[in-house]
Formats: sequence, structure tokens, C-alpha cells
Amino acid sequence: MPQETSPTSPRLRPLPALIFGSRWLQLPLYLGLIVAQGVYAFLFLKELWHLVVHTPELSEQQIMLVVLGLIDVVMISNLLMMVIVGGYETFVSRLGLSGHPDQPEWLDHVNASILKVKLAMAIIGISSIHLLRTFIGAGNVGSPDNTSYTEMGIILQTVIHSVFILSAIGIALVDRLSQPPADRPH
Repeated sequence: MPQETSPTSPRLRPLPALIFGSRWLQLPLYLGLIVAQGVYAFLFLKELWHLVVHTPELSEQQIMLVVLGLIDVVMISNLLMMVIVGGYETFVSRLGLSGHPDQPEWLDHVNASILKVKLAMAIIGISSIHLLRTFIGAGNVGSPDNTSYTEMGIILQTVIHSVFILSAIGIALVDRLSQPPADRPH
């Protein structure tokens, strides 16, 4: 909900008011991400149910792959929460959570730069889980039974993961260099 201007706030001229007010066009985007969060919660419960019901028939490797899939869903869900809460707070309006016992600790000092670094780290975590799942399933590469993984696919996935890591390092470095020395965390 938009915050009302205080009596001491200067009134914006029409064009700046329109431009500033346009930030509310992002609200449906964040609401859509909340719906996507619900889809991921449903997917998690579905996969968890599958794991519980079929545990006696699954091998240890299959259980490990399902558990990694559950972790993947949780990490993507965490990424969604960072984007929803941090993005809304940064780009649309304050949530007014100060003093709330459940306020995320990182939200106190969130800004666009910190959000970018956190998102990059979350993407690396998600990519790591995908790569680990690939490595676990890759033991049968080249066998006639396994058509899921190819050597080239594994190499490309590893290269893409490495690019994610280099990108995150680049984002963090640029963020660090763009901060005045007094503002840098010690």
C-alpha cells in the first residue's frame, strides 16, 4: 500500500510524480512471483510425497537425487523470496517491518548492489546443486542404458557454472570498487 506523504514532504510536479508513481507497475510482477512461490511449494510437497511413498523401491543414488531435487526447490524458493522481499523493498515501497520479530536480518541493509550480489550467490548455489546432480548421474555416460547425460553436456554445464562464478566475482568486485572506502564493510 502506498505511503501517504507527510505534510512536510514537497509536492511533486506532475511528470516526476508520474515517473515516481510508475514504480507501482512492478506490483503485479511481485504478486506473480508469489504465485510462482506457491507453485514451488506444491512441487516440493509432490516430490517429498514421492520420496516417502517410494523409499523402499529406490536405490541410495535415486534417494540422493530426489533429495538434491528438494534442496534445489528450496534454494530456488529462497531466491524467489530474496527477489520478492528485497526487490519490493528496494524498488517499490517500504514494507514497514522495523521491529517485527520475523524481519529478515539482511533486509535492514538491502540495496540494489547487495541484492545483486545475493542473487548471484543464490544462482551459484542453484547451479551447484544442478551440477552435483549431473555428476552423480553421470557415472553411466557412454553406456547404452544412459541417454540423459553426454560428455559434451556435462562439459557445457561445468563451463556455464564456471561463468556464473566468474560473473558473481565480477559483480562483487565492481560493487566493492564502486563503494567509497568509508562505506566498505570491515
